[in-house]
Amino acid sequence: MTLEDRELSTHQELRRRMVEQLRDAGVRDLAVLHAFDQVPRHLFVPEQFRARAYSDEALPLGHGQTISKPTTHALYLQALRLKGKERVLEIGTGSGYQTALLATLAEQVFSIERVATLAVTARSRIESLGFNNVAIRVGDGTFGWRRYAPFDAILVTAGAAEIPRPLLDQLRIGGHLLIPIGDGELQQLHRVVKFTEDESEDEVIGQVRFVPLHEPDIDHGARGDK
Repeated sequence: MTLEDRELSTHQELRRRMVEQLRDAGVRDLAVLHAFDQVPRHLFVPEQFRARAYSDEALPLGHGQTISKPTTHALYLQALRLKGKERVLEIGTGSGYQTALLATLAEQVFSIERVATLAVTARSRIESLGFNNVAIRVGDGTFGWRRYAPFDAILVTAGAAEIPRPLLDQLRIGGHLLIPIGDGELQQLHRVVKFTEDESEDEVIGQVRFVPLHEPDIDHGARGDK
């Protein structure tokens, strides 16, 4: 067995252990568990942290951003209740790991990242894995991506003071919106189900910890819709 084969085998075993940990943490959606078994998380973390890629911890990406814990990603994705045919909008591409997970769970994924460097790196990683159902752009995610709306599901991976109205407007009737609401780095995770253009159900499903949705000092691209 070559060194490359041994590394591949090791990462596969670590992914399977991670999946078992997710199951123990309460993740029951088989499609979500399968996605975690298929997507190599170690390719989405900085090289100096690859030995910890399959541990249940958030890891720094630079630019003041992090890749969330696997359990956070898994509970997020399970809460969306995806069936495989959805068009999904992700606000906050980050490393691209969650984007790749979404690409295995939905038909189309559109992702917006404020930090240009992260967006470029994430796009390269996702393309190298052969995903062809993902579009990533640099911009301010609070404005959504109107050209491809409406979306069956929208998930925001940064804390906000309130739900941005453009995201609600771009959510399909019957669609789900997940967003952390709160001050600082500790928020309540809200799941919003849109019933009509003016009516929706808002449910708090847990506590999460994310960086703020707005961070004026980081390197970000032009805001607005494309």
